[in-house]
Amino acid sequence: MLAQISFSDNPCCQFINDLPQWFFLLVHILIFLIALVFSSRAFSAKDQGFGWGFALFALAEVSYLTYHVNLTLFLLAHTISEVLFLLGILVLAGSAARRGVFGRSVREATERR
Repeated sequence: MLAQISFSDNPCCQFINDLPQWFFLLVHILIFLIALVFSSRAFSAKDQGFGWGFALFALAEVSYLTYHVNLTLFLLAHTISEVLFLLGILVLAGSAARRGVFGRSVREATERR
């Protein structure tokens, strides 16, 4: 088994361990709701790529929540979440590239041809 790598005997951020559990739940629920609204608005605008990209972000937050409510282990929840975030970023970037957004102004990119 691999030992945990540590660069210090006194890690800097002990204060994060002192925050109550509800704080982390609130943060992840808030981010989930924001991603859900963006996804819903994108699907309503018939923009499948952006809709699925933000839906993947929302699913990543659900995965984070499974750890905070003791349904999964920390590493499992965070690994799944990171994969979902990466897929979401790739889908959003691919959708933006397909639209030709990169290298153009926002106004030019939003104008329909």
